[in-house]
Amino acid sequence: MTENVPQGQPDPGANAMTDRFHDVGERVLDALLAESPEWASELGDHRFADRLTDHSADADARRAGMLGDALGALDEIDDLLLPAADRVDLEMLRNRVSADLWRLTELRPHTWDPLLQLPGDALYGLIVRSSQPLEERLTALATRCDAVPDFLATARTRLDGGPGMPRVHVETAIAQAEGAVAMLGREVDALLDDAPALRAQVGAARERAVAAVREHIDWLRTRLDGATADPRLGERAYAAQLWYTLDSEISREALLTRAESDLLATEEEIAEAAAEYDGTPRYQGQVRAVLDRIAAATATSADTIRPLAEEAFDHLLGRMREIDLASIPDHPVKVITMPESRRGVAVAYCDPPGPLSPTTGEPTLIAVAPPPADWTTERQDSFYREYNATMLRNLMVHEGVPGHALQLAHAAGYEGGTRIRRALMSGTFVEGWAVYTEEVLAGHGWAEGAERDNLALRLIQLKMRLRMIINAILDVRTHALGLTESEAMALLTERGHQEEGEAAGKWRRAQLTSAQLSTYYVGYREVADLARDLKEASPGADPREIHDAMLAHGSPSPRHLRTLLGA
Repeated sequence: MTENVPQGQPDPGANAMTDRFHDVGERVLDALLAESPEWASELGDHRFADRLTDHSADADARRAGMLGDALGALDEIDDLLLPAADRVDLEMLRNRVSADLWRLTELRPHTWDPLLQLPGDALYGLIVRSSQPLEERLTALATRCDAVPDFLATARTRLDGGPGMPRVHVETAIAQAEGAVAMLGREVDALLDDAPALRAQVGAARERAVAAVREHIDWLRTRLDGATADPRLGERAYAAQLWYTLDSEISREALLTRAESDLLATEEEIAEAAAEYDGTPRYQGQVRAVLDRIAAATATSADTIRPLAEEAFDHLLGRMREIDLASIPDHPVKVITMPESRRGVAVAYCDPPGPLSPTTGEPTLIAVAPPPADWTTERQDSFYREYNATMLRNLMVHEGVPGHALQLAHAAGYEGGTRIRRALMSGTFVEGWAVYTEEVLAGHGWAEGAERDNLALRLIQLKMRLRMIINAILDVRTHALGLTESEAMALLTERGHQEEGEAAGKWRRAQLTSAQLSTYYVGYREVADLARDLKEASPGADPREIHDAMLAHGSPSPRHLRTLLGA
């Protein structure tokens, strides 16, 4: 009994349970990584870089058995005997295993979503990441390329035997597959210039992979007319997806109620800011008029969007040192144009080095996508107005510093009893932190004494807050309440003040994803509430102390971070 242990002495039962959890947790994580070689590679674990995930029916049965056994092993761990850090790791791992089992046996997206059956991500990391010696990367690339024909043949079998594909998923899969073909061309050629001895081996495997992907594209095109499945999950499946994605106790109903209330409050706030920017009393249509003037004055172009993003990031590094919001890890960051194989869902993303990689010094990649080439000139111009230079400043706060790039660099330095917290990340915390920092940075201003620029940034940040809130409303109403495209476009353009092209892209994203769009709003609310509570508990602490404490534990969900911080 633990009460018989002398005070101040370690509990031998607790020590034994901790050791047991570390052993079980590592074995479960290894099993997850082995079943998902692409995810393992993304994390920097290259033990399985010679293969692709097996999506066959036999593999489904094997994987379900593994996940059931893993849950049973985790349920035998007495969490009351674990220290707080290990309790959090146990809950994070249990949530991941439970989610994987539910998606495999209930949601079954690999039988209706062709985006999950593409090899682009499996090849991308081997091409762009330098966490392995070049020869090892190219050898693994050749092996994975050789696996592509069978991988795609299995995909066609599962998708043809499934409940049907939504057209938006098929269209996006075609575009991403075409991007994979392009990636296997010039980008691989550049690598082979530095490893000519592997040119024959890699070249032959690449040709087979390209031929297989082109065959798959042709097959997807033949399925377009029959791709009539509804992309909406429905209330029951969406509720489960929301629970596993958010790792939060908020219900769908409470989420929608809070978001719609916050939307009204933010509309009032941005109206006041627009009147201040104009120097006039408020009037009908003023917010859109002011935002349109900012967009027109600072519109970007195909030639300027990436350089302006780089310029904004460099400025933010200096601004962070001036206002000292958080420690800045010594970690390189590179702004790139988003590869074609990854376009079609989000406009930008932050791609850090794999947290399990033994290699240090690899840059974090911030990718920005140009508008689709098949868009009309009018819609492309709309995109460049939406992502104007002021918007890019806010975007670099979110994707760069003090947002994702800074937070994920801190997370990479976390050392726990297992690799669990390094491998598993809560999107609720990751996105919530980035949105929270948009507000914090806007409160300090873009630069000292630049009041016009500072107010413009504040307006754009409030517009992004509107977008973030609407993301959640759109997510819930699309998948659980039958929102139509016309209703979505009206919500995005009228209340979100978004350009038509941005709104069209967001409607597509709402159909392609589920629950992820809600991570921004729920994460922001929970991260901001936690920061407020920490400040109230330690009124003498400066912002850097508060923020460094929040960043010191990896990327657990905000509710778990509360436990770790004793809040």
